[in-house]
Amino acid sequence: MTAPTSMTVIDLFCGAGGLSEGFRQAGFHVLAGQDYDDMAGATFAATHSEATFVGGPIQGVTPKQLLEAAGVKKGEIDVIVGGPPCQGYSVYNHQRGVQDPRAGLFREYLRIVKGVQPRWLVMENVTGITSIAGGNIVREIFEGMASLGYRVDMRVLKAEEYGVPQERRRVFFIATRTDAPILFPDPTHGPGLEPFVTVWDAISDLPVLKNGEGERGSSPYPNKPQNGYQAILRGDSTRIFNHSASRLSRVNEERMRYVPPGGSWRDIPRELLPAGMLKAKRSDHTKRYGRPRKTDLACTILTKCDVHWGAYIHPLQDRSITVREAARLQSFPDFFEFMGSRTEQYVQVGNAVPPLLGRRVAEALFLADTMPSATKKAIRRREEVAIAV
Repeated sequence: MTAPTSMTVIDLFCGAGGLSEGFRQAGFHVLAGQDYDDMAGATFAATHSEATFVGGPIQGVTPKQLLEAAGVKKGEIDVIVGGPPCQGYSVYNHQRGVQDPRAGLFREYLRIVKGVQPRWLVMENVTGITSIAGGNIVREIFEGMASLGYRVDMRVLKAEEYGVPQERRRVFFIATRTDAPILFPDPTHGPGLEPFVTVWDAISDLPVLKNGEGERGSSPYPNKPQNGYQAILRGDSTRIFNHSASRLSRVNEERMRYVPPGGSWRDIPRELLPAGMLKAKRSDHTKRYGRPRKTDLACTILTKCDVHWGAYIHPLQDRSITVREAARLQSFPDFFEFMGSRTEQYVQVGNAVPPLLGRRVAEALFLADTMPSATKKAIRRREEVAIAV
């Protein structure tokens, strides 16, 4: 469903623009994006020509700046979306906690909300946010949004249930100061629904590469799309960007040769293992040096597609996945050309909300906002009864 709408969006912590791309696909108009990362901002600006990018740390950005960038007045924006940087909450950050300065950036989000006064809010983060400080950060988000006049609800969404070829869990907060109910998207993929989109569904049409091979610029497609998912992501694109393989060391290349589809570090001869893994239990680190099967979902795409840390070996080729393959697994359209060094490109892809997941959230929000008043009242009454019970 793509609904024609004139609803407007400002994207905070926009990065390369995964969440705003999802909202754009649902028919929303993205007017401005903000992020401290200049290279991510360059990608956002190149792929969101209708929006104005505002750079620099959010602590130095005022609501007035964002309103001027969007060309609107206070109270005229429909939705503020954004995912405050999640490293302070991530399960991959073993020093995580409220003392991490990144863990307080949601307060900057709320500061901007207070000055812009949108009708809706969408905030996304890693599931680790729910356990920090005994859940106090989540409570503060709920209380902060409520103090600004918003009703808020929260849910964990699984990206693979919305057509993204990747196991990825994210918390979404949706809030509104309208009379509309808060709706989350119903799953579209999984048992009894559409089949999950697999790794091979996502990347099988991309050029074959050897370890360290590939053009830094762009290359033509070697064949036609092999399925509907590839056709959708190609769109009108005629060339492939960001498809070059990192050059891994000779020992890593030798290690990969021992890993079959579905395998991991446990298939590598002991004498080839990194020293730090010689004492590991065979039940530990199940994704390290992992090679997914064609029929698998990808593991969560991180800011480093490092074979030492996850299942990032190509299903058939002895190399790590490219930035373009990571972007496909995140559901980015092929017209997105990620700027900066390869390292910076991986960071942009890994930090993003999968656009297809963002689109489903946007469609649910639009449905709630535009339903007839009588339907809104009926759903709200059911919500109130459920809360009372």
